[in-house]
Amino acid sequence: MVPPLGRPDLSARLVTLAISHYCEKARWALDRAGIAFLEERHIQGVHMLASRRAGGHGTVPVLRSGGTVLGESAQIVRWADARGARLLPADAAARARVEALARGFDQDLGVQGRRWMYWEMLPHPELLASFNCLGVPAWEARGFRAAYPLLARLGRRALDITPEAVARARARVHATFDAVAQRLADGRPHLTGDAFTAADLTFASLAASVLVPPQYGSPLPQPGELPAGTAREVRALREHPAGRFALRLYAEERGVRAAGPRAPVHP
Repeated sequence: MVPPLGRPDLSARLVTLAISHYCEKARWALDRAGIAFLEERHIQGVHMLASRRAGGHGTVPVLRSGGTVLGESAQIVRWADARGARLLPADAAARARVEALARGFDQDLGVQGRRWMYWEMLPHPELLASFNCLGVPAWEARGFRAAYPLLARLGRRALDITPEAVARARARVHATFDAVAQRLADGRPHLTGDAFTAADLTFASLAASVLVPPQYGSPLPQPGELPAGTAREVRALREHPAGRFALRLYAEERGVRAAGPRAPVHP
């Protein structure tokens, strides 16, 4: 179950891409800790400048709270855990197992699922813009649409979005889902046993790129709004045992618990 509300920290600011599943991982951890934070959303490209301005390394999420600057989602999870999120076991060996699983999802599922879904969505600029630009400054939303051909070309290059790479990405996503299903086959409720941990949160957050759960921290198009081929892929993965597991985690664990305003803000 989601723990009680923690102490709000209205000084906390999270720099994000609204649709980013790594940013969702950070949002979820902060919400679970009951930390009220202000979310500063940007579009692709601008997010790199915003990250560096906030003290990051050109990627998001970046969390600033007082004198603390964290530029990796795993760092934010650890920070939230220390403030009441209860995501990492106290036992050192158990903690190492949880963090190893989460790190594997970060390095494989997160990268491959992102590549696959950008491949699916880049040919549909208006649909992509309709949820990609939620909460960003108005000038960024206008710029996203005006510069879309260039942004799409740069995105394909930066993320290695080619037919061959996407075929490999699909295979890796399915392999990860199969491995998660095998781990759960003994009837355990969570990846490392009885408790919800950072491993579960990381898998569900990063699987969201191909599952588009309704409880995601920023609205995503549901299968009925997606192109027919993409919708078939999403529905099939939702029916996979690992997909059902991730959706259950969203339904049971994702409740937004922050004790303060969550509307996106702009500097």
